[in-house]
Amino acid sequence: MSGENDYIRGRGAQKNVHNRFDAQSHEFRDDFLNYCALEGDEASNSKTVLIDTFPKTVVNKVTSPDVGMGFSLNPYQGCEHGCVYCYARNSHEYWGYSAGIDFEQKILVKRNAVDLLEKKLQSKRWEAAPIVLSGNTDCYQPIEKKLEITRQLLRTFLKYKHPVGIITKNALIQRDIDILKELAQDNLIHVNLSITSLDENVRRLLEPRTASVKKRLETLELLSKENIPTSVMMAPIIPGINSHEVLPLVKEIAERGALGVGYTMVRLNGAIGGIFTDWIQKTMPDRADKVLHLIAECHGGNLNDSNFGRRMIGSGNIAEQVSQQFKIARKKYLSGRIKPELNCELHAQYKSGQMSLF
Repeated sequence: MSGENDYIRGRGAQKNVHNRFDAQSHEFRDDFLNYCALEGDEASNSKTVLIDTFPKTVVNKVTSPDVGMGFSLNPYQGCEHGCVYCYARNSHEYWGYSAGIDFEQKILVKRNAVDLLEKKLQSKRWEAAPIVLSGNTDCYQPIEKKLEITRQLLRTFLKYKHPVGIITKNALIQRDIDILKELAQDNLIHVNLSITSLDENVRRLLEPRTASVKKRLETLELLSKENIPTSVMMAPIIPGINSHEVLPLVKEIAERGALGVGYTMVRLNGAIGGIFTDWIQKTMPDRADKVLHLIAECHGGNLNDSNFGRRMIGSGNIAEQVSQQFKIARKKYLSGRIKPELNCELHAQYKSGQMSLF
């Protein structure tokens, strides 16, 4: 590894990059965060800082047609997991921070998320539709162990008999199996567990502060044994790094009870192109140029493709080969497994029953 003295261990991004919104004519105002309180001392290169925020809404309508969810809820913005490829990094720029190290160090905490969700679910105008936790950043990132906002959100979904999805790569979800089991009894929960690679060395480099591969596979097995519907996202596929693992990974997750598998091709949109390029030159200098070239082959010669319908799966020969591998893997290892549909009827019944009390 070249430049080892410059490598920041335990972080994905190795630097802060310029915020595209940060110009002399642009002013970041305190009221944009509604309220802000830093917890602890000023951040050093390795210290994580929590920033309390109190937004007016917490359930977001997802307008992108190829994301696969209608509504999302993110109790945290920024993510200490530090996955170097994460598409959510760019969203940190809207808060006035860098998509680089700031994204991993400065975590915005939505302290009123539970109250806002409850108000949403109580609204006469709200019609039940699956709300996905972690549509942007992981709801089970490290600080959740202390704050338990996600656990409280799950209790709220259970109280109002409302369907919820979860995307995570953290074994901390095991803590909440008691609530997930109750949700599963009424088909109110579906979990997507992110497993990018079976190689722990790759995991450490790509996703430095996430649960180990062993813990994620253990989590999948535990959830499946408790009849909590769980699928796996192998995302992203990075040609030259994990693209050769499709069949062995799908075989492994099938043996542990996964109901399905999905994937996306890596795309280095916005500031992530520079962050990823800097990272791979420091961590994998011997194959950096090859990997970047292979990624570009999947997106018409660029590191990113923003066209809906194509951006997630890529184009060209490499992308087609990956697609075929997943078709073979699903047929060979996951054939006949069915993911139950989330129940959107119980919430309406719950609300009508509550209204009859008045």
